[in-house]
Amino acid sequence: MGEELYLWEQRLVARGIRYIAGVDEAGRGPLAGPVAAGAVILPPGLFLPGLKDSKKLSPREREVLAAEIKAKSLAWAIGWASVIEIDCLNIAVASRLAMQRAVAALKLEPEHILVDAFTLPGIRIAQTPLIKGDALSASIAAAAILAKVARDKLMESYDRVFPGYGFGRHKGYPTMEHRAALAAYGPTPIHRKSFKLDW
Repeated sequence: MGEELYLWEQRLVARGIRYIAGVDEAGRGPLAGPVAAGAVILPPGLFLPGLKDSKKLSPREREVLAAEIKAKSLAWAIGWASVIEIDCLNIAVASRLAMQRAVAALKLEPEHILVDAFTLPGIRIAQTPLIKGDALSASIAAAAILAKVARDKLMESYDRVFPGYGFGRHKGYPTMEHRAALAAYGPTPIHRKSFKLDW
């Protein structure tokens, strides 16, 4: 994916907007673990070779790009919403909360936000929601990569805390291996009780 990924950012820069934050989340679908969100402000004119939808990248490619994004961005941050918040609020509200936290944690205040799929309540900054934004915007794609890498590393650490569930492999997603472990051992404290019908 090439220059077309930067069109939304270029349009905003042409309007005199410099600090454009891309925001996206990772972890809406898993049966276990928190939801993570990334927020990234890329320098105007920066081109990152290989940047694209995080789902089309290998884990190694995501890690390499995540390091480059952190090194070259004007600002970046990760926000989280816990399993308890997911169960109490529902996954959609918790995902927005994680994204709000990521934006709030940025060391630079954005002038405009490009966000995947929907706008974020409670943020008084101009926003543009983009359906499948990680395939349309470099900033959103970068944010999605940071969120995915951060969440994957956390789930790998849970693999050591809760051996036998395979968290290091499936990252909490509803694979056959994961469902078999749930049937054999029952849920852990990091399983989403509100997702129980999917177990």
